[in-house]
Amino acid sequence: MCLVYIVDDDEELSASLAWLLDSVGIRSERFHDARTFLRSYDRTRPACVVLDVRMPELSGFDVQRLLNEAGSPLPVVFVSAHGDIRMSVRALQHGAVDFLEKPYDPQHLLDVVQAARRTARERFDREARRRELRAGLDTLTARERDVLALSVEGAANKQIASRLGISAKTVDVHRARIREKTGAESIAALVRDVLRLDAR
Repeated sequence: MCLVYIVDDDEELSASLAWLLDSVGIRSERFHDARTFLRSYDRTRPACVVLDVRMPELSGFDVQRLLNEAGSPLPVVFVSAHGDIRMSVRALQHGAVDFLEKPYDPQHLLDVVQAARRTARERFDREARRRELRAGLDTLTARERDVLALSVEGAANKQIASRLGISAKTVDVHRARIREKTGAESIAALVRDVLRLDAR
């Protein structure tokens, strides 16, 4: 289940939004100040956040910056009663998935939140795969790392065998162990995942 965090110091509006989400079976958690949200949100579960721009102490933009610095995959939907084009451009440039002005149309908000929840599930699935991949890579032996590094460079089995001074059959054994430890369907798929991991 993908949770929706509501971070807004306007208790009446946040309660109204929580009721709207609940009416279509979407679970939400409300926070009336940004610091409590940042301390409390669960980094390990798929979720998105509906975030007010103007709040005391930390603004919505401050929260977005801190989430970005922490590498959080949470999709952010900004809402504001005082929004303008410059503000919405800033939000989107820093990774927000949408920016809505209050008062918002309830159905449009639900559509935006549903899209953000889909994005959240995709991001968290990718992040889970990255964690699984990192954990698997950490278990590789030095020789398996050598074989994988040469595979990432595009070397074929015979080239790897020649460069490492081992037989092609031994390279096959190492490749099989690498696939087993990392949960990869193939070395080609693993190379693609490793390149994506390095690109982060």
